Amino acid sequence: MKMEDNSWEWLVEMLHQLVSWGAAGAMMFGGVVPYIPQYRDIRRTQNTEGFSTYVCLMLLVANILRILFWFGRHFESPLLWQSIIMILTMLMMLKLCTEVRVANELNLKRRSFADFDMNSFWHWSRFMDYLQCVLSFTFVTGYITYLCLDFVLFVETLGFLAVFTEAMLGIPQLYHNHQNRSTEGMSVKMVLMWTSGDTFKTVYFIVNQAPFQFSVCGLLQVFVDIAILLQVYLYSGHPQKSVLHTPHNPSAKAL
Repeated sequence: MKMEDNSWEWLVEMLHQLVSWGAAGAMMFGGVVPYIPQYRDIRRTQNTEGFSTYVCLMLLVANILRILFWFGRHFESPLLWQSIIMILTMLMMLKLCTEVRVANELNLKRRSFADFDMNSFWHWSRFMDYLQCVLSFTFVTGYITYLCLDFVLFVETLGFLAVFTEAMLGIPQLYHNHQNRSTEGMSVKMVLMWTSGDTFKTVYFIVNQAPFQFSVCGLLQVFVDIAILLQVYLYSGHPQKSVLHTPHNPSAKAL
């Protein structure tokens, strides 16, 4: 009987370990999944219409700040690796989008990060300019963080800014739908993927006792996703308005 009890405990422990590994893997790689078909579509069609590189900017800022927050307050390793993987993914997206845009624009005005022209910010002609901007931001914020690591308020604010920036990714889509009183052109399946992914992520934050900022902003993301799904229901019976703006691409959001 004792041997059977030990076997049962071993099996439960093994299942628990497998679930933990699966959850950690989902956290690390789940955020980049929506960008795989997006990357393949851009590469196949050689067309970047519908994908905003400003999404890359927001995710780069959010995840760089999250990594810096880790130095002030250690959190779960899968969350740290998630940020590293997301940064690499966004750099790959930027590289592809820049190459495609330059190839398609015949009368392209050469714009450079070194020009320090705010009118051309994040509309540069080479991937290296984006990389220089990201490295400059990382160096400046990293140096400030190094100087202020002993200040609890600064560290906690840094963590809040990191997750809050990511939580705001759904707001442009929400505003776009409200402005046009329509969800035309928006993938409901994609929004359902957002909701399920953000829900899983928030539960992971709470169960693993991640920093308070993570749980709060995770809940905010879920509420935004639900609000967008409500818009689908509210606007489904409305006649479509003429849309003057290019629809925001629903695939350009992190899980």
